[in-house]
Amino acid sequence: MVRVLVVSDEEASNLGVRTLRDLAPDLVLAAGDLPWSYLEYVGSCVSAPMVFVPGNHDPEILRRRGRRDPFTEDGERREGLGPHGATNADQQVIAAAGLRIAGLGGCVRYRPGPHQYTQAQYAARARRLLRRAKRGGPVDVLLTHAPPFGLGDADDRPHVGIEALHAVIERLQPSWHLHGHVHPYGQPMPDRQVGATTIRNVIPWQVLDITPRTSPVAAARR
Repeated sequence: MVRVLVVSDEEASNLGVRTLRDLAPDLVLAAGDLPWSYLEYVGSCVSAPMVFVPGNHDPEILRRRGRRDPFTEDGERREGLGPHGATNADQQVIAAAGLRIAGLGGCVRYRPGPHQYTQAQYAARARRLLRRAKRGGPVDVLLTHAPPFGLGDADDRPHVGIEALHAVIERLQPSWHLHGHVHPYGQPMPDRQVGATTIRNVIPWQVLDITPRTSPVAAARR
């Protein structure tokens, strides 16, 4: 069992240092639209790896070249890098804390800006993710910023869901699909079920105990 802390979209006033240490997660997942400094704060309070996907309000992330220090000699953050110590899962499949996490960041384009894509672009990004997912075992978590079309999205243009995620869920059949983007504003956001996959809006934070679909021993024998 892997204890997972998931954060998204809203800085939580009730997620202080003491609470984070008491939660003692094995893994932190971030579903986007949180300041890099906030994610670094969360990461500094726990002894766990962090995996994230960018949201549509996050700055553009440039491809890192080698082990470039994210800070300049003057202590300023270099432009185009994500949160220090976190792994970007956008269009990737990341192994962390015994889980396999497939990621797809951003939202459906509604204005100019980074991490926004048309439905056709998302279809291409989803195909790329599915090709990469073939290189390992089952996927435990699908981590996205936006929800699938018609499953937890909204009617307004900025919060339309991603059509291509239906094919991703069907192919990967993750135990969990975790996302943010659509703010609850105090309203209940019930889980949605697609086959064996539970889809959950995690804003502002959730704690889940996830059983890996492939144990480390079984994975080593393959």
